[in-house]
Parts: sequence; C-alpha cells; structure tokens
Amino acid sequence: MIVEKKVGIFIFDEVEILDFAGPYEVFSSTRLNKKLIADIHKTNSPFKVFTFSEKKKKITTSGGLCVNSEYTFKTCPKLDIMIIPGGIGTRKLLKNQNVINWIIINKKINILASVCTGALLLAQAGLLIEKKATTHWGAFDLLKKISPTTKPIINKKFIFDTYYTSSGVSAGIDLSLFIIKKLYGKTIAQNTAKYMEYKF
Repeated sequence: MIVEKKVGIFIFDEVEILDFAGPYEVFSSTRLNKKLIADIHKTNSPFKVFTFSEKKKKITTSGGLCVNSEYTFKTCPKLDIMIIPGGIGTRKLLKNQNVINWIIINKKINILASVCTGALLLAQAGLLIEKKATTHWGAFDLLKKISPTTKPIINKKFIFDTYYTSSGVSAGIDLSLFIIKKLYGKTIAQNTAKYMEYKF
C-alpha cells in the first residue's frame, strides 16, 4: 500500500502559471511502475498534490487565469513537500509577514523548494543566508539585495543547498523531476518525463 506524500503548492495573486502548474503536473503524473505506462489513471500516485493560498481561495494568476486553491494556511494539511512558485506577485508578498512566517514555520519539512522568484520569499524568510541559490535571471539583483550573503548560481536550472531553488518558469518541471529521481530513482523520473513528453 502506497503512503501518499502530501505535496502542497502555494498559489497567490499574480503567480506565474507554469511555476505552479509544471510541478503540479510532474507530481500528479508520477507512478511507481518500473515499466512505462500511458494509462496512469488506472494506478495510484505516491503523492497527494494540492494547492493552498494564504486566505482567499480564488486566485488570479499573472496571465489572468483564475484558479481556486484547495486549502488556505488555516486548513492546509501537514506537508511532506512544499513548492513556492514565483511570479510578479512575489514582490507584494515580500512585505506580507503572514506569508513569510508561514515559510519560516514550515522550513523543516522534508522538502522545501522554490521555483523562479519564489526564491525571493525564501530569502526574505532568512532561509538563504550563506547558501547557494538560483532564481529567474531577471531577479538576481533583487535576491542579492534581500539576502546579501546568498551566493547566486547563474546558468543552472536548479540548485540544492538545504533547500531547493530553481531558475525561471519551466525550470520548475526539471526541479520536480529531479526531486522524483531523488525519492524514487532514475527510472521513475524518466517514466514521468516520458509520460509528459518532456526531455529529462
């Protein structure tokens, strides 16, 4: 019997669509079959994937797409994996102490990962002090301003230094597949990527 790992993906107004939808697709498409299968709906995933937001459930993304989060901070289940995506909406959240405190409270979960400018929120929470990290190419200066001792890594899709950070937008898919590889091995990660028609 598979014990599902709970994967919570934080969403907020002006979140970048692929930043959260890419990892959502990866984790929800993962199956533990060693043999590649196309009809994954017939087998169970090792993950329970869901979105959560701070307070309101209706979220408007950076592209204007409206989505509903399944949980809020108050109702969110205990997480095994937390994904913090980016988007222009992160700039407002830098001043939102409720969000920063939530990240700090959850800093010791098994896997904490950011996509794109989600790294700015990790930095604001003090989690990237004297650590290597990456983010969207357009946000390195802001990352250094927030966390001067962070060592920015350029031209890498993702970095692990206590926490996972990834570069912009589509790199969240690569990061998520890498996490799958770390948890369940290369074959499972490759099968997930193949199902998605994604090169990994």
